[in-house]
Amino acid sequence: MTHCHSPGGATLSPETTTKRVSVMGMPNVGKSTLFNQITGATAFVGNWPGVTVDLLEATVELDGETVEFVDLPGIYDLEGYSEDERVVQGFFERFPVNLVLVVLNAGQIDRQIRLALQVKALGIPGMLVLNMADEAQHFNIKIDAEKLEEKLGMPVALVSAKYNRGLVQAKHKISHVLSQSQRVTSPQDLTLKIEAHEQIPPSAIAEVLEETVEMPSQMYRTFTQRLDSLLLHPIIGLPIFFLSIYLMFQFVWEVGLPSQDVADAFTTWFQTIAIDPLTAGLPDFLRGFIVDGLYGGLATVISFVPLVVVFFFMMAIIEDSGYFSRAAYMMDSIMYRLGLDGRSFVLLIMGFGCNIPAVMGARVMRSRSLRFLTILIMPFALCSARLTVFVFIIDALFDRTWGPLVLLSLYIISFLVAFATGFLMKGQFASKEPFVIELPPYRFPTLKQIWLRGWGELRVFLRRATGFITAGVVGVWLMSNLPQGTANPIGSAGLTLAIGVPLVFGMVTGGNAVKAFLQQAGVWIVVGVLAVLLLTNLPGTGDESYAVRLGEFFAPVLDPIGIPEELTIALIFGFIAKEIVVGSLATIYSLSDPSAIQATIAQTISPIQAYSFMLFCLLYSPCVATLATIRSEAKNVSFTFFSVVYGLVLAWVVSFIFYQGANLIANL
Repeated sequence: MTHCHSPGGATLSPETTTKRVSVMGMPNVGKSTLFNQITGATAFVGNWPGVTVDLLEATVELDGETVEFVDLPGIYDLEGYSEDERVVQGFFERFPVNLVLVVLNAGQIDRQIRLALQVKALGIPGMLVLNMADEAQHFNIKIDAEKLEEKLGMPVALVSAKYNRGLVQAKHKISHVLSQSQRVTSPQDLTLKIEAHEQIPPSAIAEVLEETVEMPSQMYRTFTQRLDSLLLHPIIGLPIFFLSIYLMFQFVWEVGLPSQDVADAFTTWFQTIAIDPLTAGLPDFLRGFIVDGLYGGLATVISFVPLVVVFFFMMAIIEDSGYFSRAAYMMDSIMYRLGLDGRSFVLLIMGFGCNIPAVMGARVMRSRSLRFLTILIMPFALCSARLTVFVFIIDALFDRTWGPLVLLSLYIISFLVAFATGFLMKGQFASKEPFVIELPPYRFPTLKQIWLRGWGELRVFLRRATGFITAGVVGVWLMSNLPQGTANPIGSAGLTLAIGVPLVFGMVTGGNAVKAFLQQAGVWIVVGVLAVLLLTNLPGTGDESYAVRLGEFFAPVLDPIGIPEELTIALIFGFIAKEIVVGSLATIYSLSDPSAIQATIAQTISPIQAYSFMLFCLLYSPCVATLATIRSEAKNVSFTFFSVVYGLVLAWVVSFIFYQGANLIANL
């Protein structure tokens, strides 16, 4: 499960004062695990100018020398033409490297050694790292590292990154190579070299492997093969897969909800002993802003952190086990009839964590049509942000014993809608690209791997909680309490604070901080001013808040699908980030206790309305960050606009059919 990478690292220069090592390899060879083991938890997302994707970078000490490591996308062919392969080629052309770690699966060296030979042939300084050496030994594959090193003309290291074996020797070898080499100039003409270079012939591969690698004449029936005979069975394979997904949801439900209750108790306790006393003497408007708006919204979101942690840990186990690749293989024949392929199914599952890396993952498809169609269906994947919304609503209106089934039904609907979209649009995005996927052996990830993957996803979730979610919650509260006189009057004290605090802050800092803020947030300020102009001209009386008037404005559209005015404002702010939907409910109902919010929702809407609301939230426009990613990956404004309009229309139609049909059946 790829992390949700949001641009946050520094813009990195082609020049560096430290030695640079890039980590390159095929998918499913443990490249990211190796990178994490070498760098620890120090990696950050770097914005590399001229490179179309954010890359993980970390600086570490090797034998007293500072070394910069960069994790490149997984590729099958350095001379290929997929988006990821072009990213790697572009990186090498623009940024000098001292060493390239070519990471391969030691158990599949006969099929993967071509990548190392390409690095050597193109004049890029390389070192071969054969990962999963323990698995190769288990399969009785014997590798003579010294002879292989001699034939390849590059250093070779045998490691098992998962169990941290051989890494000390590998790092010493990396350090030794770096100490022997001077700064390497990037090959500016790499593209020309690739075009002029002939493909690596099978005879060259055989020559390298001869007397260096001994493969068993017949691989004996392994645990993976025995398990695949059951899990890849043409009849029972898919039912077993969906049963495993249901059991995962059941576990998340049973463990996550009780832990959520603990988080609720903590936030309520903290408000009682700290927030309420500290804000007791403030004007009503400012106190309401801090307690009911800022803290109440964030406390509601924070209460879901334990559940999100459990979800991401479970996803890390299933993904790293190799089972998702099997799911792609089983679904390929079905996906082909829908104009997609098995990789599209894998990306949908990846979207369970976050839609952004799922959209970015479509670049591995060489066909532009298949890539566009895959990107179009990715926002329908039920991401973790929507998960928090659905768990909150389901827990409020449905019996807890039925909760996992209701949640599973939403995941199934997200798949069905994606499949239906593929079928409807395959004529517009026709593709004949063949589907190729390598099935890795089954592996159970170590606790360290699970922790690193889960913590990485949680870190992104928390970063969003302090960014988009905070801004959204504050915006919802202001709309619910403005204009003056609708709830908490601003009064002269509030106006003085609103004007005086920025003025004093600017005087103290000399204006630099204010200037920097305006430079960074200028566009959003303009959007805010336009929003205020729109809100002040909404129909309604002056004693109604902007939120009420906005709900009344959209009522003719949302009433037929059962979404009340109170939830309309939450959906509108959900365009920014779906996590805001949960946080905004606290401000809309002026309650900081999540249990009280759920009780209020249960009294105001029916289960049919709640399910219709969840369907609309599942299918309508994705968050702003996902839209920006779609625009970046598709490089087509018209397609991005179409994806937004299509999602909105589809969400309304599906919710309308369900709501009206369910009410019709209920009234029979």
